[in-house]
Amino acid sequence: MDSGRTTTAPAPQGRYGKLGNREADRRLRVIGLVCGVLGLALVGWIGAGYIAKGSVMNGLLPGFQVVSAEEMQVQLSVHKEDGTAGVCTVRAQSEDGGVVGLHDFPVPAAGSRYDEVVTLRTTARATTAELLGCTPAE
Repeated sequence: MDSGRTTTAPAPQGRYGKLGNREADRRLRVIGLVCGVLGLALVGWIGAGYIAKGSVMNGLLPGFQVVSAEEMQVQLSVHKEDGTAGVCTVRAQSEDGGVVGLHDFPVPAAGSRYDEVVTLRTTARATTAELLGCTPAE
């Protein structure tokens, strides 16, 4: 009669390699550790390059004022390294979200800070302005 128990036969000798091979386990751990350290170093290197690249020129758009249906005044504030010139791209949108103005404003190389109120021409009445980004000149 079957008592509900199942038994398994031991695996044939040599079929699955040596069981408990400590030397192979140690090698796998060392290889895994080396790959992990190299992977973390790569991620750190890429991250540091990204942060360093992004910190060359940082812009803000603290405020704007709609002057008319064809024009708005935008306050542009840029922090940068002294001697770095570039451009900042500003976009104006209408109430329905459509783009009614887009312009690249030049940032001079002199100084480490650039604060200016600039005029953005629009094709229709704008309700908001957005700084898309600032990039250093190449």
